[in-house]
Amino acid sequence: MKQVRMILLLSTVTFAAAALAQSTGSAAPQPQPPQTLTSNLERAINNIEKQVVDAAEAMSEEKFNFSPESLSIPGADYKGVRTFAVQVKHIAASNYFIWSPITGDKLPEGLKDGNGPEAIKTKAEIIKFLKDSFALGHKAAATLTPQNMLEIPEHSKSTRLYLAHFGVAHAFDHYGQMVEYLRMNGIIPPASRPKSD
Repeated sequence: MKQVRMILLLSTVTFAAAALAQSTGSAAPQPQPPQTLTSNLERAINNIEKQVVDAAEAMSEEKFNFSPESLSIPGADYKGVRTFAVQVKHIAASNYFIWSPITGDKLPEGLKDGNGPEAIKTKAEIIKFLKDSFALGHKAAATLTPQNMLEIPEHSKSTRLYLAHFGVAHAFDHYGQMVEYLRMNGIIPPASRPKSD
């Protein structure tokens, strides 16, 4: 009888220990998937896309065509600079020009230069154009492999990797200008706002 109790006690302890180990094990951090060229580019595109889209959405409709030229700041030379709307269209247009050689996609209708199609005028149209251009960036990143990243695609003088990276760098440059335009209008850029818990 003593042996049966001992076996039952050991079985119970073993079962409890196994259950505890399983429940503790499930709370342990899961291993991260291995880093790839695509995952790194995706991370960079996601980052700039969020910042640019959030900043574009933060500017009010009535201020979307704001330019610092309208402020007439003494000693400043803002004559002819892009409006906020054209800054956003420029990022989108450039995304298409930079990333389409990687994917082989045709440029959108009416896209002739870096200021975007003239027919796209409203805030909603411009933001859609912007989001669609970043979708092309994600598509471009997904095509890159270690085997093809140093190839020069048709209609380009740069490698696929350079183009993918340059699209991100270019967008960051113009994002900085968008931030200044927001602040000139008393708007704190979303990325600079305090985080609420």
